[in-house]
Amino acid sequence: MGLVLDNNSIKLYERWLQSPVGRARDEFVQTMVAVLSSPQRNDKVLDIGCGTGNQLLSLAKLGFDLSGVDASKDMIDIARSRLGNRCELKTGRAEDLPFSDNEFDIALLINTLEFLDDPLTALKEAGRVARRKVLICVINSLSLYNLGDRLQGAFSETLARHIKSYHLWEMKSYIKNAYGEVPVVWMCAPDWPRLKDHHNTLNPGEDRMLICPFGAMLGISVTLNPLIRAASLPLKIKAERPFPERAPMQNQGGVHYERGISL
Repeated sequence: MGLVLDNNSIKLYERWLQSPVGRARDEFVQTMVAVLSSPQRNDKVLDIGCGTGNQLLSLAKLGFDLSGVDASKDMIDIARSRLGNRCELKTGRAEDLPFSDNEFDIALLINTLEFLDDPLTALKEAGRVARRKVLICVINSLSLYNLGDRLQGAFSETLARHIKSYHLWEMKSYIKNAYGEVPVVWMCAPDWPRLKDHHNTLNPGEDRMLICPFGAMLGISVTLNPLIRAASLPLKIKAERPFPERAPMQNQGGVHYERGISL
């Protein structure tokens, strides 16, 4: 199941979200969703691991029909107080989502896999509930930003001490195991400076998204290809008339009937 945030962890999480890096992350996610998913207004979107609803608030501006799920009831309570009736919120695990097959157009895993012990099962579940795309955003294990966070976490209490990060080739392996050979598109956010205000370092324009696998944040779009697709086909063979009954035939055991077969 992985790490379920308690009150102390939630404070660390909220502090990170409100930091310049956290704000830059939000801009990157909005750009990633717009560029990689070809979203349409009123798309049904599920935010898996929605936390306190910070990302849902940002995505609400894009006109989606939003839902969120998180394993932490405390997180969901905070999200509900922020969002009210603007979206459906449920408590549930990413590895066992409380939703029906193909219920959503897009499933989001925004910094969710970092907290899980079994990311492969979570990816499969996201593919089960989504019809069109799964969008994934993870902290890049090959970035200088992540290395700095790890070093800082060795000497102080930071969220980085509790989570796992991923690189592009690792994620591609998980995606192949979860969905088979499917179209994958990715982008990276630039590494953000650590010792000055980061807010203006990430232009949400597509030109700032790196085609380089060493950026601070890695965004991946997976287009789902169902292995089996049901189709409505017209019936081209007319129904036969009922088999005619033949006259009864006598045998030693009594009377029995035979039915003719119309060829």
